[in-house]
Amino acid sequence: MNEAFMREAIALSIEKMEAGAGGPFGAVIVKDGNVIGRGWNCVTSSNDPTAHAEVMAIRDACATLNTFDLSGCEIYASCEPCPMCLSAIYWARLNHLYFAADRNAAADAGFDDEMIYREISKDWKNRNLPAGQLLPAEAQEAFERWNKKTNRTPY
Repeated sequence: MNEAFMREAIALSIEKMEAGAGGPFGAVIVKDGNVIGRGWNCVTSSNDPTAHAEVMAIRDACATLNTFDLSGCEIYASCEPCPMCLSAIYWARLNHLYFAADRNAAADAGFDDEMIYREISKDWKNRNLPAGQLLPAEAQEAFERWNKKTNRTPY
């Protein structure tokens, strides 16, 4: 745990928000004591609802290391990650997450993800977002081919 890295994430959140990039969120990814990825919220400036600070930092770190696996790295986020970012952190295999503000502080500022936290745990048939499943048997072919592929890169 390093307060200097957290201060950098917080400073990014303020600097980029004030510059009009997006909401007040910043993140840095560290490996072996060095920042290898930086990200800030770019949702409104890039018209990309997935351009959250943590996702942008993961993209930056992966580009820096030329890998999709960030094992051995840690992320410092100015705020507790939303469900999407938390999932991305798990997918990237980061070793540790540190955050400053919690999700209640984010909700108080107008960034309330509680509905998403509740929805994720539901079966897809019971979510508020109408969904339907089409052609599952046909889609199975892709998985069967993947399982037979000898030169696949597992992830």
